Amino acid sequence: MRFDIFLTPEAVEDLQSLKANVRTEVQDALERHLRHEPAKCSKSRIKRLRGLSKPQYRLRVGSEIRVFYDVNLAENDDLENVVMILSIVSKSDADQWLEQFGESDETSSPL
Repeated sequence: MRFDIFLTPEAVEDLQSLKANVRTEVQDALERHLRHEPAKCSKSRIKRLRGLSKPQYRLRVGSEIRVFYDVNLAENDDLENVVMILSIVSKSDADQWLEQFGESDETSSPL
């Protein structure tokens, strides 16, 4: 199954702010890992984020870049499956970004 990859305006800015060689590495990783199986979790590359409804996943690119994204599956054949890239941040800024922009999953909070 093929997924379309869209970047939010913030993610486009993040990508453009990277050095050219890092930008290329990120673009290659998006194509390689998110085009066909964006929800296939692995030990270190793709991680499902618990306790958050947005972003749903994190992709590790190299040792210093983290890509946060959501996966939207089409409900019927007329619609397309979409990966929405929300942000591309350095590893050191990832926790701060999640605190600021992450949306808590209310169903996983204790009663």
